[in-house]
Amino acid sequence: MNIFAGNSMWQLILQSDATGKLVLLVLFGMSVLCWAIFLGKLLIFCLKNKQFNVANKKLRNVKNITQLSECASSMRNSAPGHFLVQNLAFLHEVTNGNYEQKMSETDWLLIEKNCDNTLETMILENEFYLPILSTSAAVATLLGLFGTVWGLVHAFMRISETQVADIATIAPGIAEALITTLAGLIVAIPAFVMFNYLQTHFRRLEHTIIVFADRMMFVMQQLRER
Repeated sequence: MNIFAGNSMWQLILQSDATGKLVLLVLFGMSVLCWAIFLGKLLIFCLKNKQFNVANKKLRNVKNITQLSECASSMRNSAPGHFLVQNLAFLHEVTNGNYEQKMSETDWLLIEKNCDNTLETMILENEFYLPILSTSAAVATLLGLFGTVWGLVHAFMRISETQVADIATIAPGIAEALITTLAGLIVAIPAFVMFNYLQTHFRRLEHTIIVFADRMMFVMQQLRER
């Protein structure tokens, strides 16, 4: 005899109490959030990585500040263009637009500091939301375990009320409890994989941005060495 005859996963969810349904609802929301972050970040990382790779190729042929400004104008609507514009604007402010005069050591330190701050800000912006994936991977498992323990407590309370402990009586209650564990794993495993996959893309993009910043500083250094 099949004790689950006529029962479906959805029916078991409907039979669970308010706490169990709340746990499943939270897990569903976490799953939607994780997939949204993953798809959005993956698209952004691929786009920015492509932009910075193209920009790095352009900067190989840049020899002076004038060419660097032209390069920034041609890439103004991209991430590397925004990075160049910010640093060139600060360079213009420090030197008062006079690129013919040799730069002092203090001015150069200010430009290096500004470049580092701009670089750090851009990297932090790219890393934003990634911790949500790692947190979701950990919390989803614990939420699933919580739902399971809560459901098992109710299953055993039902046994004490009915004074019957056969498999036909306790199996549906245990099945309801284990649904939250299954839901937690369904959220946690993809979230963990997404986090590590995006981390790989993030590190690759971070390296590309640093190479771009170093090349930009190499061109600007001409003002210091005059």
